[in-house]
Amino acid sequence: MGKEIERKFLVKHEGWRMDAERARYRQGYLSLDEERTVRVRTVSQEANGQEQGYLTIKGKTVGAGRAEYEYEIPIGDAHELLDKLCRRPLIEKFRYRVPQGELTWEIDEFLGENAGLVVAEIELEDADQLFERPDWVGKEVTDDPRYSNASLVQHPYARWLT
Repeated sequence: MGKEIERKFLVKHEGWRMDAERARYRQGYLSLDEERTVRVRTVSQEANGQEQGYLTIKGKTVGAGRAEYEYEIPIGDAHELLDKLCRRPLIEKFRYRVPQGELTWEIDEFLGENAGLVVAEIELEDADQLFERPDWVGKEVTDDPRYSNASLVQHPYARWLT
């Protein structure tokens, strides 16, 4: 069984940008059930112009972990699923990867109805694993369900203050 252990933080400033690789993500959800989500995603790499499609099934989050299964799918299928079957709004974002020691931070800069939200994530081997927090990492929001991508489909960031 695949397992994802991830911690999520708000970003305080843009000190991470100079060392970051960037890709454009477009993703949508086929299922937003409380016990599981089924996501379709395209990833466009800016460095080489390649685009890939993925289907991901995630179990219910418990603490910082959950079951996760991800499979590459044909890019045409991914576009068709996003355009015809996924819930709206789609999640659109730039993802930046910032290596730090043996780990890599992923910073998501959201676009569209979630513009203005910037979140940093780090995947760990163990929920208690120690890691260095760069000075641009702010408040931890791992346990706040509003910051999950699946939740941002149902309650976009732009509507939080209205």
